[in-house]
Amino acid sequence: MTLQGPAPDAPRAAGRFQWHRSHPLACDAALAVAVFACILFGAVVDPHRVHGPRIAPHQLSATTVGLAALACATLVLRRRLPRTVLAATGALTIVELVASATDPRAPVAAAAVIALYTLASRTDRPTVWRVGALTVVVLTAAAMLCGPRPWYAQENLAIFAWTGMAAAAGDAVRSRRAFVDAIRERAERAERTREEEARRRVAEERMRIARDLHDVVAHHIALVNVQAGVASHVMDSRPDQAKQALAHVREASRSALEELRATVGLLRQSDDPKAPTEPAPGLGVLDQLVERFVRAGIPVDLDVQEPPRQLPASVDLTAYRVVQEALTNVHKHAGEGARATVRIVHSDSVLTVTVLDDGAGRAGVPRQKGGDRAAVESGGPGAPEDSGGGHGLIGMRERVFALRGTVVTGPRAAGGFQVRVTLPLQTVRTGETT
Repeated sequence: MTLQGPAPDAPRAAGRFQWHRSHPLACDAALAVAVFACILFGAVVDPHRVHGPRIAPHQLSATTVGLAALACATLVLRRRLPRTVLAATGALTIVELVASATDPRAPVAAAAVIALYTLASRTDRPTVWRVGALTVVVLTAAAMLCGPRPWYAQENLAIFAWTGMAAAAGDAVRSRRAFVDAIRERAERAERTREEEARRRVAEERMRIARDLHDVVAHHIALVNVQAGVASHVMDSRPDQAKQALAHVREASRSALEELRATVGLLRQSDDPKAPTEPAPGLGVLDQLVERFVRAGIPVDLDVQEPPRQLPASVDLTAYRVVQEALTNVHKHAGEGARATVRIVHSDSVLTVTVLDDGAGRAGVPRQKGGDRAAVESGGPGAPEDSGGGHGLIGMRERVFALRGTVVTGPRAAGGFQVRVTLPLQTVRTGETT
């Protein structure tokens, strides 16, 4: 047996609701016709018969039909002109109450009730209180003065009850509509915020991966390039030295592949068993980094004034990448015979990394105009970009600024180039703890 749910009726109901919202004038016209029919029906029904209400067609007069027609006709404009429609229907209701002394009474007040509900549902609460109270008082007083006797007859009290309920119902609908709109607005704003946050996180992750790839590729390819050039130069005259250079090429390329695999592994799923789990490099393997540059032909003096201490992971990685990029730039730009010095200084609040060299630059390329070698001193993200279009110092500054550190790069007065980075430790530890 096949069970069919209410799914086919849902689109139909939604379509009717959409038609109601897109054709308000037609709906108001239909409502006016329905109210007109109810007024006429109420005019010909005598509720005071002995055996219950009976229809008395002779009670329907031209005055009754005319007042009902005018009152209902104004309801067509109830959405556009709610105040005017309420005033018109209220005036016609008073006229009908005064005329009921000679003609049979008709419930023209129903049109005023609809108009009061419309006004209450489309205005603010203070207006509802003022206009609603005035309408209830005026129509109720007119009914008690000109309506059936005694003044507390049910027809007179009914006007008070219906007008009061119309104002209350309209105000409740307005409050409900405002509540739903506020919830919808908050949901849309939250959705936009989530999308913006997701885009920001994606952009930050892309920039981080781009920096890691640049650091790995630039460093190792530079070493491979130098050793390959050495091997090509001495291949015929000194084959032993050429073999040693090719061995360095093989080792540098293997290290590059391992670091690339670790970096690309960040893009894998967390439950992928093939994803690399080895930690990111840090100052603990700084001696291995320096050793690679020494084998590449760059004398490097490592000066660590204090023994390494447990550093936050972000600071440890950033310090390692700063040294790697600075030594790579020394290798590319310092020229022949350059000597580098790496100095690491720890304190309770900051970690200072300084990389100095005494190179004069490549032939024909001044040190102060060598792309990534452009002089920069800054302490925030508003620092100028590298003049030569390189990304080494840009990535270095981005890493340091993410930790609220400072970067100083530029030529030295005694010759050569310097890179000095200061990384705060307290802020990072507090952020990681919280």
